[in-house]
Amino acid sequence: MQQRRYLIIIPALLLTISMQAQIFDPVSWEFGYEKKGDNQYELVFTSIIEKGSHIYSIDIPEGGPIPTSFRFDTLQGYSLNGDTWEVTKPEELFDEAFGFKIKSFSDKAEFRQKLTGNLPSFTVKGEVNFMACNNVTCSPPKDVEFEIRISDSATGRSVTKNADSEPVREKKGLLGFFILSLIAGFAGILTPCVFPMIPMTVAFFSQGSENRKRSVIKAIIFGVSIILIYTSLGIIVSLTSAGAGFANTLSTHWIPNIIFFTLFLVFAISFFGAFEIILPNKWVTGADSKVDKGGIIAAFFLGITTVIVSFSCTGPIVGALLVEAAGGDVLRPTIGMFGFGLAFALPFTLFALFPSIMSKMPKSGGWLNSIKVVLGFIMLAFSLKFLMTIDSVYSIGILSRDIVLVIWIVLFGLLGLYLMGKIKFAHDSDLQHIGTFRLFLIITVFAFMVYLITGLFGAPLKGLSSFLPSQETSWFYKRQSVNEEKTVSSPAFQFSTISEICSKPMYGDIFKMPLGLTGYFEYEQGLACAKEQGKPVLIDFKGHACANCKVMEARVWSDPEILKRLSENFVIISLYADDRTQLPESEWITSEVDGKVKKTIGKINEDIEISKFKTNALPLYVITDSKGNPLNKPMPTNLDVEEYMKWLDEGVDAFLKLP
Repeated sequence: MQQRRYLIIIPALLLTISMQAQIFDPVSWEFGYEKKGDNQYELVFTSIIEKGSHIYSIDIPEGGPIPTSFRFDTLQGYSLNGDTWEVTKPEELFDEAFGFKIKSFSDKAEFRQKLTGNLPSFTVKGEVNFMACNNVTCSPPKDVEFEIRISDSATGRSVTKNADSEPVREKKGLLGFFILSLIAGFAGILTPCVFPMIPMTVAFFSQGSENRKRSVIKAIIFGVSIILIYTSLGIIVSLTSAGAGFANTLSTHWIPNIIFFTLFLVFAISFFGAFEIILPNKWVTGADSKVDKGGIIAAFFLGITTVIVSFSCTGPIVGALLVEAAGGDVLRPTIGMFGFGLAFALPFTLFALFPSIMSKMPKSGGWLNSIKVVLGFIMLAFSLKFLMTIDSVYSIGILSRDIVLVIWIVLFGLLGLYLMGKIKFAHDSDLQHIGTFRLFLIITVFAFMVYLITGLFGAPLKGLSSFLPSQETSWFYKRQSVNEEKTVSSPAFQFSTISEICSKPMYGDIFKMPLGLTGYFEYEQGLACAKEQGKPVLIDFKGHACANCKVMEARVWSDPEILKRLSENFVIISLYADDRTQLPESEWITSEVDGKVKKTIGKINEDIEISKFKTNALPLYVITDSKGNPLNKPMPTNLDVEEYMKWLDEGVDAFLKLP
């Protein structure tokens, strides 16, 4: 239930964070007209640009930034004469990022459009599309709508101000962003990646809990460490240009995953009574007024562990903040990460203080040992997550769904026998009888074990989809024909049933589409097929280690109506943003976002997501035309099947309306 709540809360937070993060908008517009003769008019578009910022000319070479452009609705009452032109002379400077001269405007720019009126009075509607930049960041392309009422008067003017550029709004935005980050931090506690850290925290702070003062200081250091780590992360990424994918790199690289697998394994074995994790005696001796250095270092290290382990689930939120940091804005990511870290650390600090209270409770030894053993089994099961991350990210293909399920079935079977008293460890006392709570716990464990067994025979196990390898790796799924006819009822669709693809997918030997779908794993190849088939594109930014990606496929994409729409109405492009497959040098790219060379499939895909959609959140679903232009708003994690279906249909409708 807590995982479900997390998956519902995070999308709303992520969307709001993205909206709050993209408030850089230094341009306001004024729209008006001048009468030039009988039925002859000139529309006047004036942009007021903050000092230090600029917008681009109408005339921009191909491959350059977003030019300023104007779109006019086709309405009765007037006709356009020629194209919109620039009254203000643009500056033309060499841009090192693009490698050629680019025209731009600073301070103020005026554009005009001639038209002929066919009625005494009429209204001209449309929008201006532009991109604003300064020396450290750019706004995403923005559309500003205008509506100009023209009559017999000589001139007319309407003003459209962008409120986000006002100083008061900026202050309110920072406060709102901080509050939102606090909420996001509390929501992060609900993630499935964080719960296994609780027993490790309890075990660590149980050591020496009889010394109240020392326990409190260590707990405070632990909490402050989490806050400092999160806060520093945004600053470091911004100042060192580490890039928005820093958190993703940290959570998917094989070295930290091996370290944390080993760490969880060691703690689990310790919980079983094989040995005690204690600090060297020379670290714990000394005056009571002095906190031992080992405790401080250990508490700080545990804080780092908690932060890094949480990245695989809190990545969408942290990633949104780090994207802002990569743009050079130090203040906003610092405030956001501080708020997130503060809220995230508070419950853990309370957990850290809890053992010192719990140790004073009578007869705590026996039941506490049992709790440690139970937590040891859970940690042992969860430790496989780190190996699964390595296996999927590096395309090793050893840990299939079946292998993980079998290991879990054995572990929870042993846990059930332990709770029944059939298995005893060295520090356990004899079990004289089974209490009511233990009985219900035994029933729950064995019921869960039976639930896992059904997964070996094709059950989707949607509740565990974020913890398990994809269903496509199971033997039961492989024996089913991926071209099996789906007996589902659905309304008529706009496109004929064409499940064939245009050409053999690049990287098809590395990646597989879920649920028997077909598609591509390379951006340009997928767009080319969409153009050939005359269909819209569904871009699926995903990751091997992305828990929400697996949940979305298991709970939403698997719905018969959704699946039919995906297979018939779209060309799907699945872009793995965390894959570490090294590409030949001829396929490397130099990012326009951070200027770094991207050498792996994942880095290139991540760069596409950041450069085009200003986020590296996973998953992210985008519906575009065959040129990569979005047709509606991107969709993050959303477990509401009806809402997701409506979003898919909305994208198709927008595609059908294209000229």
